[in-house]
Amino acid sequence: MKKNKLGLLPRIILAIILGILCGNFFPLPFVRVFETFNSIFSQFLGFMVPLIIVGLVVPAIADIGKGAGRLLLVTVILAYLDTICAGFLSYGTGSWLFPDMIANSHFSRTAEESVKIMPYFMLNIPPLLDVMSGLIFSFVVGLCITMANLGSLREVFNDFKKVITITISKVLIPLLPLYIFGVFLNMTHSGQAYRIMLVFAQIIIVIFVMHVFILLYQYFIAGAFVGKNPLKLLATMIPAYLTALGTSSSAATIPVTLKQTIKNGVKEEIAGFVIPLNATIHLSGSAMKITACALAICLLEGLPHDLLLFVNFILMLSIMMVAAPGVPGGAVMAALAPLASILGFGSDQQALMIALYIAMDSFGTACNVTGDGAIAIIINKFFKREPK
Repeated sequence: MKKNKLGLLPRIILAIILGILCGNFFPLPFVRVFETFNSIFSQFLGFMVPLIIVGLVVPAIADIGKGAGRLLLVTVILAYLDTICAGFLSYGTGSWLFPDMIANSHFSRTAEESVKIMPYFMLNIPPLLDVMSGLIFSFVVGLCITMANLGSLREVFNDFKKVITITISKVLIPLLPLYIFGVFLNMTHSGQAYRIMLVFAQIIIVIFVMHVFILLYQYFIAGAFVGKNPLKLLATMIPAYLTALGTSSSAATIPVTLKQTIKNGVKEEIAGFVIPLNATIHLSGSAMKITACALAICLLEGLPHDLLLFVNFILMLSIMMVAAPGVPGGAVMAALAPLASILGFGSDQQALMIALYIAMDSFGTACNVTGDGAIAIIINKFFKREPK
């Protein structure tokens, strides 16, 4: 018999609820047990982040040299630009709304209020290379594989990508609920959890409205290119949106997205190329959510959040979204590198980021796959022949 497993989102929600409940009555020695686990897990996470960059970015760049030439290049550029636009929209909206939301929640966190709970022991697991070195290495190797057509080296890094993907899906993702339980247990014991949850509830509403707006502007642009009613084009994609909402998987939604995109007048050969590719590289909804969540946490924690800093973050985040693995939570795991290296997120901020992101995972996936149809409409306008 097929064993029913609780999905990642229910496990994360359960971990948050249990962390808050248990934090009210667990004695300090028990809390320190989970803080010890979190300390070790965060060290392992820090060790993995540069390897995640290498394992995901090198194959992504190497694959740019494969496929359908100009059609591939234009599709990648459009997906990247749309992801950047979604990030800037998110930053602009968050900069306008989030400061007042946080101020109205009376959230303040001072050294005197927060009692630092120490683990029983700590392990130091230094990464093999730092984040920026990993990124530069990935670009150099990926470009060389593409230009010199180094097939053997490409296979090596494709196998290494499988190692990273397995580690994410079999180790990091399964342990995330326990990690997040420990974070909220610690925060509740320190008296911070309720105020954070109040802010998060407001931010989730804003993010939901933004993801609807992103779909509207994507289809208004696509409609303008082809001279069709954008609302009718968007309405045709509703089955793909609902499928992604239920599965939280871009890959699982490909057949429905493909069918509805063809109904919008996209040639079958164009849709058959663009839709599966965009299921991997077009993550505008994910980039929007990550940027909004990152800005909120920067405001909560008193971290720098100026425009130039976030321009750097959004440009790098959009590259990581192109390389993100197609596993549940893969986008936010890929985003840990720029979160740590550019915004200075530590383990607690990363845990909050993961919890907030996964709470809205299905809506981001639905935004991603529905937007794939808009890009396919634009591509179809310029390419009439089957890709070679």
